[in-house]
This record gives sequence, C-alpha cells and structure tokens, in this order.
Amino acid sequence: MSRFLAYLLFPFTMWYGVGVALRNALFTLGLKKQEAPHITTIGVGNLATGGTGKTPHVEYLLDLLSADHRVAMLSRGYKRNSKGFHLDDGTHSPALLGDEPAMVAAKHPNVQVAVCEKRVEGVRRLMEQEESPEVVVLDDVFQHRYIKPSVNILLTEYRRPYYRDRILPYGNLREFRSARYRAGIVVVTKCPSRLNPIDRHNITAELGLQNYQKVFFSYLQYGSLLTLDGEAAPVELSRNMQLLVVTGIATPEPMLEELGRGCKVKHLSFADHHAYTRRDLSRIRAAYDALPSEHKLIITTEKDAVRLRPLEPDFPIYVLPVRVAFHADGGQNFDQLILATVRENISFLNKLSIWS
Repeated sequence: MSRFLAYLLFPFTMWYGVGVALRNALFTLGLKKQEAPHITTIGVGNLATGGTGKTPHVEYLLDLLSADHRVAMLSRGYKRNSKGFHLDDGTHSPALLGDEPAMVAAKHPNVQVAVCEKRVEGVRRLMEQEESPEVVVLDDVFQHRYIKPSVNILLTEYRRPYYRDRILPYGNLREFRSARYRAGIVVVTKCPSRLNPIDRHNITAELGLQNYQKVFFSYLQYGSLLTLDGEAAPVELSRNMQLLVVTGIATPEPMLEELGRGCKVKHLSFADHHAYTRRDLSRIRAAYDALPSEHKLIITTEKDAVRLRPLEPDFPIYVLPVRVAFHADGGQNFDQLILATVRENISFLNKLSIWS
C-alpha cells in the first residue's frame, strides 16, 4: 500500500480500532456477557479477513472427532437466503445453509450441520435435538465473543501472518494482534509442502505467543479430480494440458500454483462466495472455448462446485478436492491434543451433570 493511501485511510483505521478496543473491553469487564455452553465446543477462526483455510481445518476436525463422538458443526452461514437457526434437512442446500456449510453437509453425512447468526442460540438449539451432539465445531467464531469455546483455535496464513498485517482498513486484521492470546492453539496455514525446522522456529518466534499456547504448521494436499456431482472424474491431469481454473474464493494462489506445476493455467476469478448465474456459465464456456489446446479442462474448487451445481451446466466442470495435512509430527501431536482435550472435557461435563 502506498504511503499516500496509508495516510488517507489512517482516520478510518483509527476509529475502527477504537471501536474494536471498546467492544473487547466490554467483554473483559463483563458488561457484555460470554457464555460457556454445557457442551464441548471447538472454535476455529482468524484475525484476518478470509483466506486462512478455515473450512479445510473444520473438516479435518470433523473427520478426527466423528469416529468416536457425536459431532455437529455450527456456522453463521454466510450469504445464505435464510435467517435464524437451520439444521441441514438432507438437501445440503446452499440457499438454506450457505455455500461452505452446504459443502460440509454433503461431504460429512454423519455430522449435524447447522447455521445460526447467534452462536449461543445455535448451540442451545443443537443441544435440544433428539440426538444432541457431544462436540460442536464452531466455524469462524473468533470475533463472536458471546460464546466462549472449550478450545479456541486461531488460524494465520503463512503468506500473510498476523504479525505482518495491520488492522482494517489499512490492513486485513479484524482485531488487534493482542487478540491472539485468546487462542490456546495457533495454526500457521497454507505453508509450503516443504518447510524446514529453521523456518518453523523463526515463524514461531515472530508469532509472539505465551507458554500455554501450542503452535502447528499445516499445508494443503490436493486429491484426484471429481465431477461436479462429487463422483470420481473420468479424466486425469496430464503434463502440458491447458486448464481454465474458475474460482470464487479469497486466496486461490495455492491451488493455481499446484495446478501450474505441470499444466498451463488460465485463471477466471470471481469474488469470494460469488453467486454464479447462467451469464457466468456463458462467460466460463467462452473462456474455455478460447483456449487453443485440444487437451483442456475446466477445474474449480469444492466451494465453487456447490454454487455451480444448481445451474446444471451443459459442459463438464471438474472439481479439485483439498484437505489439510500437518508438517513433521504436527498432525499426530495435534490429533492427540484435540482428542485428549475433548475426552477430558466431556468427562468433566458428565460429572457436573451427575452432581447437579
């Protein structure tokens, strides 16, 4: 950002910062109430505006926990057409749930997926279900301080860590860096697939954390292509193939780099959470037809597939799935920490129920 623009935005940054500081002070003083629900909750969020990989990390937690526990996911349901509390009705509708919860619901049929603007109410409604969950994973909840998670996980992106960022609108931070102390776990996301111990050590030092906070480093692993309906694709990527990559996500760079290692990539970018239209389909088809190679494909993300599928395009669009992996022994250590914490918390809550 230029020095001139920085000066121009300074008054807005100052007043935004005053508002954030005042709001947090009200919670600290108890004038705004936090509630710790009588259920194990895991919050996943960030300080920056989008792009840290919250959804893949939420899915990682759902996979990890759902084998041994009844698990639910609760999200705000960004850009959905509904209001209030809604539980997935089996249709995995993005209009009802929003694109990310709809995607999670389709991929995790053994998990209850719900949306509610008010997370305290959302957790309460989940607990009132006939088969209530034992664990609720809260998506994008770091700034929603009315609820106090049992475990608070803060994500920060490798390319744009919070210690190199500034508060809005000069930077991308929704809160001051000091908010990091509310997290018990910090995950540096979207790291290169190869990250040496010296880099991890230097980044850990820059994060400026306390002894009670644990640090992990994750990266994205891409799978085999799927059809828009989620089936195994009848094609595979081959070297020198031309790809039209269609994205409506905050940070498509890791995906573009992955695909660009062996293929020629043209990127057609839409805004994050873009609601695709038939006019967009025509634009996508025209861009695809303009590619000179006979060996070409259209590829999109899992999140975009949720928004493209209802339009029923009459040409093939393939989906590149993604999952989270951890560096070094981080995955095993992360899993053990989460599982042990959840077991201890469930045991403690069960004892409270017996005593009360």
